Amino acid sequence: MFRRSTGLDAPARDALAKAVSAPRFELIPLKSVEAQALFLPAGATVTVTASPTRRIEATVELSARLAGRGFRAIPHLAARMIRDRAHLRSLLACLDAAGIDRIFVVGGDGDQPGDFQDGLSLLRAMADLGHRFTEIGVPCYPQGHPTIPDDRLLAALAQKQPLVTSMTTQLCFDAGAIRTWLAARRADGIGLPVTLGIPGVADLHKLIEISARIGVRDSRRFLSKNTALVGRFLRPGGYRPDGLLAALAPTLLDPGAGVQGLHLYTFNQVETTEQWRQAYLARLAPHGAAGSAAP
Repeated sequence: MFRRSTGLDAPARDALAKAVSAPRFELIPLKSVEAQALFLPAGATVTVTASPTRRIEATVELSARLAGRGFRAIPHLAARMIRDRAHLRSLLACLDAAGIDRIFVVGGDGDQPGDFQDGLSLLRAMADLGHRFTEIGVPCYPQGHPTIPDDRLLAALAQKQPLVTSMTTQLCFDAGAIRTWLAARRADGIGLPVTLGIPGVADLHKLIEISARIGVRDSRRFLSKNTALVGRFLRPGGYRPDGLLAALAPTLLDPGAGVQGLHLYTFNQVETTEQWRQAYLARLAPHGAAGSAAP
């Protein structure tokens, strides 16, 4: 149940309940993922990230296993991890054989890229080769990227728009920044539906443990990309996305924002994230909305 100070009226609760009821869950292809995947809701939509130390094949193989277990798998195809068109053809064939019809295209962190320097070049190659994907997503950055200037990010997004079907925000804890960025993009003519990326529930120890498992070099990248999350985990009681979700409710309710759902960055802590999600939905239920207990 919610304190009145949160300002969650019935439309906000309904919008949040709809979004939290059917989010996407992001997984990292590490050994821990098999045990954590047991806590995924039946038939959930699951994205699988790509890490240079694990090779793109690990992403494709895990996605195929998840699809075989009844999940809607969305592998990340990282451009800088794909050697050339022959490698791309092989990956596309594997995904087609697994019945996977949705992908997420990123530039990736490979230090020695092959023929594809960025996500746009990979998307163009896929269009040339032909593919059967019904949905293709790309990332977007309401608070910018640590190494790519904003003007380049926006130009690339505009060029990608005819080749993709949606975009997903990278981790951002500022609901106002998301709202402002989306309004500006809609004014620019970017009409892609957007999925809002938020963190699930994990403690700092688990975050550091995962970063260590993906390799020293990738660990530095991982932690540098998630410094805001680390800072929040240092707070008493750790971090939970309840406050961020409440602040995002107006954006979910705004038809002009074009929000199609939520993307949960689980950091392979599916069990704790799913426990939080179920409890949060229970608190959103109409029979509990009038109480005074804190979330």
